[in-house]
Amino acid sequence: MNYPLFEKHRARLEQATEALRTRGYWSAFAEMPSPKSYGETAAADGKRAFEAHLGKTFELAQPGVTGTHAGERSPYGIQLEVAYPVSDPEALIEAALAAMPAWNRQGAEGRCGILMEALDRLNRRSFEIGHAVMMTTGQAWMMAFQAGGPHAQDRGLEAVACAWREQAAIPGMAVWEKPQGKNPPIRMEKHFEIVGRGVAVVIGCGTFPTWNTYPGVFAALATGNPVIVKPHSNAILPAAITVSVIREVLAENGIDPNVITLAVAPQRTATQILATHASVKSVDFTGSNQFGNWLIENCRQAQVYAELAGVNNVVIESTDAYRAMLKNLAFTLSLYSGQMCTTTQAIIVPSQGIATDEGHKSFDEVAADLAAAIDAFVADPKVAHAVLGAIQSQDTARRIDEAHQYAEVLLPSRKLVNPEFPAADVRTPMLLQCDARDEAAYMTERFGPISFVVKAGNAQAAIELAERITRDHGALTAGIYSTSAEFVDAMVQATWRTKVALSINLTGAIFVNQSAAFSDYHGTGGNPSANASYADSAFVANRFRVVQRRVHA
Repeated sequence: MNYPLFEKHRARLEQATEALRTRGYWSAFAEMPSPKSYGETAAADGKRAFEAHLGKTFELAQPGVTGTHAGERSPYGIQLEVAYPVSDPEALIEAALAAMPAWNRQGAEGRCGILMEALDRLNRRSFEIGHAVMMTTGQAWMMAFQAGGPHAQDRGLEAVACAWREQAAIPGMAVWEKPQGKNPPIRMEKHFEIVGRGVAVVIGCGTFPTWNTYPGVFAALATGNPVIVKPHSNAILPAAITVSVIREVLAENGIDPNVITLAVAPQRTATQILATHASVKSVDFTGSNQFGNWLIENCRQAQVYAELAGVNNVVIESTDAYRAMLKNLAFTLSLYSGQMCTTTQAIIVPSQGIATDEGHKSFDEVAADLAAAIDAFVADPKVAHAVLGAIQSQDTARRIDEAHQYAEVLLPSRKLVNPEFPAADVRTPMLLQCDARDEAAYMTERFGPISFVVKAGNAQAAIELAERITRDHGALTAGIYSTSAEFVDAMVQATWRTKVALSINLTGAIFVNQSAAFSDYHGTGGNPSANASYADSAFVANRFRVVQRRVHA
């Protein structure tokens, strides 16, 4: 078959596949909101496109619509009032199953070509999506544009490239010929069909509604599965825009757009019914341990890819760049008010203190200096608002208000007033300190701008504590500061045992809570925080099956 869209995007797909192989820096989409990359009017056009959604019904022409739902609350205090179609879960399942055979017949080339075109169009709407992400999640503008737009699109492309690589390794047909001595050989013609496993449900989170969902959406679609996207109830608009763009590309190419649909479910029970349906064969989820573990335990008919809570940690043993280390950590703890699954929560320091380029620093000095570095970083309101954003949920605000009871407060969280959005709930980071024995304080994820400086008995005990935290409670990121090669190696060994990504001596413009598409493995699937890693073979290969047929040739 001829696949024009595959040929149109072949070069980019091959670049992406090569980037996955080499794991060096590569990005398909410009991360800066520059007119040079997106056009002179892109910023204004995108903002107008976002505003055009407000106070209206978002039309998707989906099956089984029983009504509409409008309940998103903007952390910035603006009125959204977008109404979305609510479809009967059974109708969405039936429509997905009806669309699946033709989607499978497209083959890997056909599917990847269509998805590459969809990603290209999503990129053109990055400003619109950026505003939608900002106003539903509380991210500051630059993060909302980057993480919600081009970085999420890179993650989607990463999944398509990985899926293409896995499927391209499977031949469509082979002639099997077995010699029979003096007799004619036995010849068989064998055909191998790549078939999706079944309906995929992708459940979005409230903080990163595109970055955390695009890998599952595009991996499932690329491998032949219809997808039902169930967004977080407070971050529906970015998902709705995404679904509408993909449906548009499908329809233009003569394919049933119900290959992808949006499931707006005001009640959790509707999500549970959808996820446990017999026809659903994969579920992607990012969010709380409570619901994630419920999915793992109850979705027995499906493969569940879950990213759950964890206690990310950093060990400080010594440093030859003390001020740069503090500045790096201050930014890490401030970025998006700590509302990231990769943000450090436990900073473990030996009780006897650390050696630095400024001389020996006691435990108390390290803790106090880190508090001062954070306070200095958010002292400039312009910088603070550009980095902190706003608190996404009332649960996070409550955790901040209650955190003082867990340990000694080194730096209290302050409320700031954003002059552009005076109704926004803006909070500065809160830093506490405690002894390693006070496990109830720091060994539970306290999502938001809440971190602990933890006093360990000595340097070796600090590594042992970091290892135990990750093993028992999970972590997506770990960090180490040390001038000792032997100590760094000991931390490396610990992270191998607990299967967590490690950052070593970060003092520049790279931070432990950042993850780069095509290079970093986000999650390992090896500790309680995540049972899969984005963009590796395991993340896509189990989403399809190879069904063969053979006949005498």
